[in-house]
Amino acid sequence: METMTAIKASKFNLFFLHEGYQVGYNSYSDQFIMLEDMLYQMYDASFKKADFEELLEVHPEFHEHLYRNGFLIDSEIDEIERVKKASYAIDNDDSLFQLHINPTMNCNFKCWYCYETHIKDSKMDEPTIAKTESYIANIIGNNSNLKEFSLSWFGGEPLLYFHKVMVPILKSTYELTKPTNINFHSSMTTNGLLIDQKMIDICKQYNLNFFQITLDGDRERHDQVRFISEGRGSYDKIVANIILLAENRMNVNVRVNISPETLPGLNFIVNDFFGLDPMYHQHILFDFHKVWQVEGDIDDQINDSRTYFRSKGFKVSTGTHDTLVNSCYGDRRNHATINYNGEAFKCTARDFTTANSEGILIDGEIQWGEKYERRLQSKFKNKPCLECPILPLCGGGCSQHALENEGKDYCVHNFDMSKKISLVRNKFIDILN
Repeated sequence: METMTAIKASKFNLFFLHEGYQVGYNSYSDQFIMLEDMLYQMYDASFKKADFEELLEVHPEFHEHLYRNGFLIDSEIDEIERVKKASYAIDNDDSLFQLHINPTMNCNFKCWYCYETHIKDSKMDEPTIAKTESYIANIIGNNSNLKEFSLSWFGGEPLLYFHKVMVPILKSTYELTKPTNINFHSSMTTNGLLIDQKMIDICKQYNLNFFQITLDGDRERHDQVRFISEGRGSYDKIVANIILLAENRMNVNVRVNISPETLPGLNFIVNDFFGLDPMYHQHILFDFHKVWQVEGDIDDQINDSRTYFRSKGFKVSTGTHDTLVNSCYGDRRNHATINYNGEAFKCTARDFTTANSEGILIDGEIQWGEKYERRLQSKFKNKPCLECPILPLCGGGCSQHALENEGKDYCVHNFDMSKKISLVRNKFIDILN
């Protein structure tokens, strides 16, 4: 390390206590360090004086460790500009294209919390399928830097039109990429009810190998929300289909929706997966999400359940999301969502209405409106974010948050430092496990 250069503490350092150690996290380098109290006091004293020369003299190895892991940096570095530059490079990466398609906005469930407007008999027709295939062909054929093409299915319930809409587009995209060096893969967000072995075999054939499937709590709670008909729940069928996917070595993100009503039976869910051979556990990830309409803090109870599921040998999401390195697809220039009617969107977490659309699919391309560029230029304009130690981890949320909060200060964690620390602590605990 060049010790002649002036040194400062990174503005992206955060510390919290864990089992008698001060755990430090730098959200730009994404590195953790565990410090005994004496070392932390040495760092803290230097930090308060904004002078690390004495630390270098007294404990050069510790100084080097802090520098190597990004807790100390060269004084001339503009950290905000460095984050912006990294974010811009990722969001404008043309080696990856991510396309979402909604075959329909209809669904065979009517969940109370769903933000989407379900449209009966909505289905992507043959002319729109042809335009979509032409659009994909242009993306693949005209981008010499393209190395990866990701095709995701959303809706509505996409499996309602698996054979009529999904398979033709899957097949044509697979055949376009097969003779190239482009890595093609596909995924699906589905309620999981209509999955069967025949469908899985077709998915295997065309590289559709990742599924996100939602459970609304344990059997009793889920069947109150997602039922096939009066007195006939869907929980057992969906769990059986998740197990079937895992046994076929398909990867499944099991999104468990959490509300105060869900919490009492939350840990019971794992019991229904004990029949799965442990060799297939690696193909299931349990991902806990608080239902967005729920107010109040239930994070501690959710964290307890994360620990419990891990203790039973299953993978569990930390609940953290690095929005700098893994920014939302909607933030990226090389992404589009095509609705069943040919309207184009960037965000999939809002209702797919014409008022929310940002473009229209025509033969071979999407004509984007003014909101498209405004979205892509919307990040890093919120003052509280620019002063926050977890900016590189959180990013101030996604471009949709930025658009919806233009001209005002906001924080996706409600300006609550304890929530930010909890987010980082969960990430640390996941690494330990």
